[in-house]
Amino acid sequence: MTTLLAGDIGGTKTLLALYSCENDRLVLQASERFISADWPELEPMVQRFLNSAGVGIPGRVAQPAAACFAVAGPVEGSQARLTNLPWLLDQDALAAAVGLGRGKLELVNDFAVLIYGLPHLQGNQQATIRAGNPDSSAPLLVLGAGTGLGVAFGIPTATGLQAIASEAGHGEFAARNQDEWLLRQWLLSDLNLDRLSIERVVSGTGLGAVARWLLQLHHPQGDHPLQSQVAADLPAAVAAAASAGDPLASKALDLWLRAYGAVAGDLALAGLCRGGVWLAGGTAGKLLTALQGDPFVQAFQAKGRLAPVLDSVPITAVTDPAVGQFSAACRARMLLD
Repeated sequence: MTTLLAGDIGGTKTLLALYSCENDRLVLQASERFISADWPELEPMVQRFLNSAGVGIPGRVAQPAAACFAVAGPVEGSQARLTNLPWLLDQDALAAAVGLGRGKLELVNDFAVLIYGLPHLQGNQQATIRAGNPDSSAPLLVLGAGTGLGVAFGIPTATGLQAIASEAGHGEFAARNQDEWLLRQWLLSDLNLDRLSIERVVSGTGLGAVARWLLQLHHPQGDHPLQSQVAADLPAAVAAAASAGDPLASKALDLWLRAYGAVAGDLALAGLCRGGVWLAGGTAGKLLTALQGDPFVQAFQAKGRLAPVLDSVPITAVTDPAVGQFSAACRARMLLD
């Protein structure tokens, strides 16, 4: 039985896991969550995990044959530096520490790595936003509204998908109507910015920003219940209030969904992503019902004379919160060949 080591390495937490390859399936054998800042570097954490999982002990878990670590930061060559942690990761050093040969361990950006997991998602890891007819020879797109907006493209090759990292979430936010223009101008002033990136609006954080704008516009005296949630988890409060029928929260969510759909459609056009569009990030599962409604899908499709290009593109939500480590395991399996 072949064992794979997978990791989702973030500035706050690190998830490490061991999977076994059983026919065409990946089966989770062991996993553990670590507080990243409690460790001076990644190598001792990995060694601790492997030891506690019983790797190498007869009758327990076999030595990993390949490994992949998804990293919250840019990957350049064989090295990666975490954005929010003073760690410099090196593929060769990590491979030696784990007992792997050259080419059997890879560092991948934590959003781009999702590309490798998408074709292998099971039914309980995803949900349909819009059915379609994907072209398996065409690029695909994954984007995720969470703290920011992650974006990556997948290009089909003879050996499987090739992930292309992107910073498209930092492109300029383009207002499409009067409300979005007023929101844009307010955010520029409120955040003291010279330009407004897409993820300032299209992200979980952005949903909170939309609500703050509407609260200031319509309830300057602070007489709306949501104003008590501004310092807490405002996006979650907005979603809950919208579900309960609150008009202001419903308008905030509607505006946000339409902005998200428009951006998803723009990016799908930019890459001619007829292979499909996947929505990941923290909001995909939490706002699944809202994403399946008309506002998101209509804005995705509303591309004028180019709308027919998107007619057959399916849209799918990734609902598995452990999709990062799963996708890293999928990439590690590709390194076996």
